[in-house]
Amino acid sequence: MIVFGSSLSPYVRKTLAFGAEKGLKLENRVSPPGTLDPEFAECSPFRKIPGFQDGDFRISDSTAIITYLEALHPEPNLIPAEPRARARAVWFEEYADTILVAAGGKIFFNRIVAPRFMRRPGDEAVAAKAEAEELPPVLDYLESIVPDAGGFLLEDRLTLADLAVASPFANLRHLKLDLSRWPRTKAYTDAILARPAYAALIAGEEALLAAFAPPEAA
Repeated sequence: MIVFGSSLSPYVRKTLAFGAEKGLKLENRVSPPGTLDPEFAECSPFRKIPGFQDGDFRISDSTAIITYLEALHPEPNLIPAEPRARARAVWFEEYADTILVAAGGKIFFNRIVAPRFMRRPGDEAVAAKAEAEELPPVLDYLESIVPDAGGFLLEDRLTLADLAVASPFANLRHLKLDLSRWPRTKAYTDAILARPAYAALIAGEEALLAAFAPPEAA
C-alpha cells in the first residue's frame, strides 16, 4: 500500500500515523519538487495529497483512505462503533481538517512552504493575521475540551479523533509558535505527537526542513 505526499501535510501525516497505529506497512512516496508521479496522478485526479494505492485500488483524500484502512483492518478499532462516539470522532476530524488546518495552514505556507520550498517570500501579513486573529479562537475551543496530558478525546483510548486533532500541531511546532496561552492543548497534543507513529514522521520532517532552510537561516 502506497501513500503519496509529504508528511509535512497534516493530512498525509494523519494518514501515515493512522496506518502505523494499525500496525500496517505503508510506503510513503514523495515526488521531488516540480515533478508529477504518474501513479499519484492516477490516484488523485485533482492533485491533492494524500493519494493512495493498494494494488489496483486507487483513491485520494485522507478521510477516504482512513475509512478504507479501517474497513480493511478493523482491529485495533480506531473509529468508534458506538453511534455518539463515532459521530464525535467524525466531528473532531472535520474540525482538524477544515477549521484548524485552515487557520494554521496560512501561517505554515507563508513562513515555511513559500520561502523554503518555493524559494519566494511568503505573505507575512496573511500569516500574522492568521496567528493573531484566526488561530486563537480555534485553539480556545480546544483548550476548553481537551483531556489532561496522557488522556484521549473519546472512550478513554486512542481514536481517530486524537490522531486528527494532533496532526496539525506538528506544523505549529515546526513554526515554533508560542502556545503558552493554551497549556492543556499543548500538553495533550505533545503527548499524542510523542507516540512512535508520529515521532518518527516528525523527526524526518525536522531533518527535511533543516535541509531546505533559507540561506540566511542555515
